[in-house]
Amino acid sequence: MSKLTDILQQPEGRRLEFKESLPTNSELAKTILAFANDAGGEIYFGIKDNPREVIGLNENDLLTLEEKIASLVHDLCEPVILPEISFLQHEGKHIIHTQVFKGSAPPYHLKNKTIEEGTFIRVGSTNRQASTEMIAELERRKQNISFDSELVYSKTIEEINISTFKDFFREKTDEELTVQVLKKLELYRQEQGKNLPTYALILLSDDELQRQYFPYSKIECARFKGTVPGNFIDQKTIDVNVGLQAEQAYLFVLRHISQGTTDYTGVYRNDRWEYPVIAIREIIRNAVIHRDYSLTGKDIKIAIFDDKVEITSPGKLMPTVDFSDMESGQSDIRNKILAPVFKKLRIIEQWGNGLKLIAEELQNYPEIGFDWKEPGIAFRVTFTNKDFKQKQELQQELQHELQHELQHELQHELQHELQHELQHESMYGKVLKLVQVKTSSTKELSEALGQKSISGQLKKVLTKLLQDKLVEWTEPDSAKSSKQKYSITQRGVAFLQILQPKD
Repeated sequence: MSKLTDILQQPEGRRLEFKESLPTNSELAKTILAFANDAGGEIYFGIKDNPREVIGLNENDLLTLEEKIASLVHDLCEPVILPEISFLQHEGKHIIHTQVFKGSAPPYHLKNKTIEEGTFIRVGSTNRQASTEMIAELERRKQNISFDSELVYSKTIEEINISTFKDFFREKTDEELTVQVLKKLELYRQEQGKNLPTYALILLSDDELQRQYFPYSKIECARFKGTVPGNFIDQKTIDVNVGLQAEQAYLFVLRHISQGTTDYTGVYRNDRWEYPVIAIREIIRNAVIHRDYSLTGKDIKIAIFDDKVEITSPGKLMPTVDFSDMESGQSDIRNKILAPVFKKLRIIEQWGNGLKLIAEELQNYPEIGFDWKEPGIAFRVTFTNKDFKQKQELQQELQHELQHELQHELQHELQHELQHELQHESMYGKVLKLVQVKTSSTKELSEALGQKSISGQLKKVLTKLLQDKLVEWTEPDSAKSSKQKYSITQRGVAFLQILQPKD
C-alpha cells in the first residue's frame, strides 16, 4: 500500500487536512500558521474530505497553484515559514502536497495582525485563534524554557511550607531535602539576593501560594452509574501537592474496577484486573507530569463508567509525541523542572519508557480498546471494555429467563394472591406498586395511600409482602431502625409483570 493510499484512509486531524481546491488566502494561511505553531502538518489539495474522494486538479494549473501557495505563505505569514510543495498522482489524478514543519520560532502569526489577534493553533481538525495563555506557551517554547521554571517573587524558599514534600522526598530517596538539593533540582534560583521558588516548588508545596496560584492543580475523580456522565456512585477531589496526586488517583481507579480469576496454574489462582492497570497507571502519571499548569480553570479528570475509563489532562499533546507510534520510545517534556524531580522520586521510571509499557500491556488485553483524542485544549485517553455490550446483552437475556422462571414459580406459590389481584386491585398490589416506584418507609407508604395515620391493615399487608418475599428491608439487621424502608425484590417485579395485562 502506497503512503498516499494509506493517508486517504485517515481522518482529518491535528497534522492532516484535505482540500478539494485552494481555499481563500486567509483560510489557507491560518491552517499553515496553526501547523507551524504545533506539530507541523500536511495539506493535500485535490482531495474532497467528506465524503473522502480524490477529485484531482487541472494539470495545466499545477505550477500556477504551487506559486500561489508559496507567495501566500511569504506574504501573509510571519516569521518566515518554508513549506515543501510537491506534485503527486493518484489513479491518473493530480494532487498538490504541502508539508509544513514544526516551527522553531513561534508564535507564527498573520503579518497584517498583531500577535494577539493573528496567532492560530491546531485543535483537532480545526484552526483556532490562540489565547493569551497559549501565546505565552509558544513564546516559552521558542526560548526553550518551561512554565514551571518561572519564579515566584512574593515569598522566598525559607518562607514556603514544604514539610509534606520534605517527608515524601526522604521516604522515596532516603535523602534530606536540603537547600543544596533544592538548588540542584532547580526548584529555586537566586535573584536580587533572594532565594526565590519556581512554580514547580509551589506545585510541590502545601503552601497557601499553591492554592492561590494553582487552584485547579487537582484531580477530579468520579465513578458514574451507567455509560454516560450523570449519577455519581463515588467521587473524590485530590488536591494534595502534585507529587502525591498520581498514586491517590491510581488507588481511586483500583477501588472501582474489578479483579477476577482467569485460570489456575496448578493449585495457584491467576488473578487479572478487568483493565490494564499498568497502562492506566502510566497514563495517570503522564497526566500529572505533562499537564499544562499555565492553563487556568482546568483540572485533570478521571471518569470511570460501566464500560470505560477516561483520563483527561489540560493541555495539548506535546508536538513531538505521537500516540499512534507508542513503541518507539518517545519522550518530550513540557514541565522541565518537575519531570526530573518526579524521576528522582521514581514516579517516572525511565525516559521514553511509559508509552512502550502501555503498548506492551495492551497486547495482553485484546478486549480493551485504547483511544486518544484532543477535545479542545486537552488530551484524553479512553480504555473501553469491548466485551461490555456483549456481557450486557447476555445479562439481559439471563434476567429475562430468571423473570420467566420466577413468574412460573409465583403462579403456583401465590395463586390465591394473583387471582385476588387480577379480579380487583387490593392494598396488597397498590403497596407493591408504590414500592416499585420508590423505596419507601411505612410512613411514606401510608401518606401515599392517603391515610391520616398508619393503619393496621397496611402493617398486615407489609408483613405479608415480606413473608412472600416480594419486598425486603433496606436495613435487614435492624428491624426497628428509624431509617428502615421497603424495596421491591425480583420476585416482586415478576409478580407485577404477571398483573400487567390488567393495567
